[in-house]
Amino acid sequence: MQRIAIFASGSGTNAENLIKTYKNTEISVVRIFCNNENAGVLERAKRLQIPVTLFKKADLWDDKVIYNALISEKIDCIVLAGFMMLLPQNIIDAYRDKIVNIHPSLLPKYGGKGMYGHHVHEAVLANDEKESGITIHLVNEIYDSGEILFQAKCPVLENDTPDSLATRVHALEYEYYPKVVADYIKTL
Repeated sequence: MQRIAIFASGSGTNAENLIKTYKNTEISVVRIFCNNENAGVLERAKRLQIPVTLFKKADLWDDKVIYNALISEKIDCIVLAGFMMLLPQNIIDAYRDKIVNIHPSLLPKYGGKGMYGHHVHEAVLANDEKESGITIHLVNEIYDSGEILFQAKCPVLENDTPDSLATRVHALEYEYYPKVVADYIKTL
């Protein structure tokens, strides 16, 4: 049994999709770590009966607080699902090549600090891109620069808005993220 922790900051749709997909499989989501007391993921976790660790930024950057919680839960792999903070070095070192993230663009385009959600879709449209998509990648010390595990594309349509493009990108996230994570975890 692979034990994973999900780190999330937002609504939690990807987290819920992962939890539901892995129910009764060889992968168990044992805890959600969240840095936003108003995040929708908290209600989803409660409904799905997944324990939550709510923390402050200082807790993440403390050498021991979150790190010790991960170790005590015997976490094998970390999955980021809308988590908006860079992970500290001690967690990256402890989970080197065992932290997976999803990004709503075809990296390396439109990645890095500040490039998330609608910011990405607005930039894609402003630059008249013909396609967008998702990138599932490993996490390292630099935002969105880890090894790419998978990409899926969708067209950018002539009359797209950030919302309409986001809808197609989210569909790719829901379809591919659980499968790619599961396939990757099997290689660890």
